[in-house]
Amino acid sequence: MSFVTLSLSLSLFALHHHHLLLFFSFYDLSLSVCVKMNSHSYMLFLLISLILSDNIILLTSSSFGNEFSSFFDAVTSLNPNCLNLQKNQSASRPRKPSTGCQVWSKACSEAVLGLSLRPETVSWLKSVRRKIHENPELAFEEVKTSELVRNELEKMEIGYKYPLAKTGIRAWIGTGRPPFVALRADMDALPIQGTVILLFQPAEEAGNGAKRMIGDGALQDVEAIFAVHVSHEHPTGIIGSRPGPLLAGCGFFRAEISGKMGGAGNPQHSVDPILAASGAVISLQSIVSREANPLDSQVVSVTRMAGGSNLDMIPETVVLGGTFRAYANASFYQLLRRIKEVIVEQASVFRCSATVDFFEQEYTIYPPTVNNDHMYEHVRKVAIDLLGPTNFRVVPPMMGAEDFSFYSQVVPAAFYYIGIRNETLGSIHTGHSPYFMIDEDVLPIGAATHAAVAERYLIEHS
Repeated sequence: MSFVTLSLSLSLFALHHHHLLLFFSFYDLSLSVCVKMNSHSYMLFLLISLILSDNIILLTSSSFGNEFSSFFDAVTSLNPNCLNLQKNQSASRPRKPSTGCQVWSKACSEAVLGLSLRPETVSWLKSVRRKIHENPELAFEEVKTSELVRNELEKMEIGYKYPLAKTGIRAWIGTGRPPFVALRADMDALPIQGTVILLFQPAEEAGNGAKRMIGDGALQDVEAIFAVHVSHEHPTGIIGSRPGPLLAGCGFFRAEISGKMGGAGNPQHSVDPILAASGAVISLQSIVSREANPLDSQVVSVTRMAGGSNLDMIPETVVLGGTFRAYANASFYQLLRRIKEVIVEQASVFRCSATVDFFEQEYTIYPPTVNNDHMYEHVRKVAIDLLGPTNFRVVPPMMGAEDFSFYSQVVPAAFYYIGIRNETLGSIHTGHSPYFMIDEDVLPIGAATHAAVAERYLIEHS
């Protein structure tokens, strides 16, 4: 990714009695270089840069001299192999200036464009552009860019003066006599307006690393945060997200219900924690079925119950546990409160006592992941602009959980998916499956999307 605007703007008027001045100044990162094909004559290829230019300044111009009727004629006279306008001329006859472009026409433009589109020229242009983008430089710090320009000029045996304005260059082609024309190409990169914070977080799967990262200052000065997760449910390269709740809050609980051990044949001498635990399990189901709004998705599941090991004895304690989920923060913490109340009160109904542990010290409570509306819209716009509207989907909420939710509680956030599903490759399994694999074609798409999300945010919020 490059945080610069590239402008390639160089050309020439290599005329017998005319002179070209090439000014290499540095503002907004423009490249001013030329390609050598046959010394000065092949400087024609600099015209290709005009196609990419966003900033060309014609300082002076005048009518062409008598010997050459146009720049087109001048170029063809410098290198007869460049253009084949005079097909009837024999190879042995001395070449005379063509008069086919005394008045510049569409045919003249097409001929020049044809030269610029030659594969070797296109390849050279791309290679130079990539070199510049690999090393963007700020104003008056364009050391490597200036060096690149000078190297290209020296390959073509083009004279130049250096330095001007610290890193600038003035080069020239022609006779040194009037008229003179100049083309300016600016080369400095735009500074990044802002700062991108990169958070490399441990322990997302089980250790709730996000909460500890926040505690250690990971979000210092951060105004917004984004994260991406692969999804086997969507084809490779598809971006998916939604505003508001995206992933459920997730918590776990472990309850210990204590009674009094006694013989199973004389239950009146015991206090039965198994009976109390059974009542608690049944009552827990009524929290969702009778207390929650049916349109507000919630889950309470008891997944474990363990009592005694002697078939002839009522145990002293029973342990039960499970998980609970909800999309809304209020609903999630309401479930947490009610689970504790139901277990403790149901235990007391059967003359038992109970304690409930939500593992808060182990950081196993994950609040819901809720996308900020504005940050979601930012991701949506980036994805559509980058990949097209057919490659973005509004996805349904899921009962899975993510500790990214802790970040979303502190700053505006958006979490989105990128598809990796490719049945041909076998990339069809969830990330928690032992058969999980990804379609690696997703990597450049994900990198570009993530980078564009950050860069565009900085630009729009500077």
